[in-house]
Amino acid sequence: MHSHSHHGHHHGVSGTRAFAAVTLINLAYTALEAGYGFMTNSLALLSDVLHNFGDVLGLALAWGAAVLAKRAPTARHTYGWRRATLLSPLANSLLLVGFSGALAWEAIRRFNAPPEIPALPVIVVAALGIAVNLGAAWLVRDGHDHDLNRRGAFLHLMADAAVSLAAVLAGAGMWLTGWEWLDPAIALLIGAVVAVGAFGLLREAFNAAMDAVPRGIDRGEVEALLRQQPGVQAIHHLHIWSLGAGEIAMTAHIVRPDDHDHDAFIDRLNRELDRRFGINHPTLQVEHGRACEHDRHDRAPHGGHAHSHAHGHEGHGHDAHGSDHSHDHGHAHHDHDHSHGPRHDHDLGHQPHRDHDCGHGHDGHAQDDRPHDDHPHDHPHDHPRQHAHRP
Repeated sequence: MHSHSHHGHHHGVSGTRAFAAVTLINLAYTALEAGYGFMTNSLALLSDVLHNFGDVLGLALAWGAAVLAKRAPTARHTYGWRRATLLSPLANSLLLVGFSGALAWEAIRRFNAPPEIPALPVIVVAALGIAVNLGAAWLVRDGHDHDLNRRGAFLHLMADAAVSLAAVLAGAGMWLTGWEWLDPAIALLIGAVVAVGAFGLLREAFNAAMDAVPRGIDRGEVEALLRQQPGVQAIHHLHIWSLGAGEIAMTAHIVRPDDHDHDAFIDRLNRELDRRFGINHPTLQVEHGRACEHDRHDRAPHGGHAHSHAHGHEGHGHDAHGSDHSHDHGHAHHDHDHSHGPRHDHDLGHQPHRDHDCGHGHDGHAQDDRPHDDHPHDHPHDHPRQHAHRP
């Protein structure tokens, strides 16, 4: 029995409007700063220009991704284009790495012969940049904890404010002391800040592309929440990943033999997952079988075979099985017909058939204590067992 829930989250200014406003504001300021940077020949200002220009490109990518994320799902793209918001940070971070390298090269070159820089224009223009970047960061702040696209934009804008502050300090230092080398030194510092931030964003974007558990969510805590629910005997196939655009998805198989309150149970659990972890796209499958049966099944590797069983275990010669399942696993990795080649996963250490101790209700299981290899059998497994049922 599957249950699927999807809760929409709308945070303050809509994503596309916020990105549009921030992109245009930063583009206007970058043009202004570039003009003053070339007029004053200040590398600190020009480095901030390159950094801001990189962010404008990144914000434009994020804006485009937010627009794509709003496209309706289709028969082919059943989740829509939400994951576009996971791809734009990859491009964004790569751009920033390139710009930081260019800044570092020019700063090192200028240390030999730093030009004379008028300090006051540097201070004024950089101070304006602090206000612009903090205001832009405020526009995209909502939802940045679980939306990598927004998080990338937010971090860039906060870094921009810090970079502009560094430029203000450089201008003040040159004004008070006349140390012209402060200009390339601050530019080098800005390049380092940009590079560190870019590599961090690149790592997060890569993890999201690999369907890693989203930042800020502890898988162990989620599993603990599921296990402590009334009637739950086991949890398996628990996966948590980001769909992009603030959507956190989760799938889990919950072994719960007594499921008389199914709808209330699922509804309560969905609300709790959303409230505690921000998981707003859960898909829960409730199974009515025995816990150890599913645990044994979950331990077996699923990559090399497909198994499709309704947990009736016909291949085991059981006329009646105690497990009652109200589902047919819809996942491809549950599709095996118990007819394998020369080796099967049931030969894990040739252990005794512990699954028969799980209380399946097999009234007539009788098996001797001889090693498995001595059993006469007609089971297709490599190390099968023969079950003799009493009438």
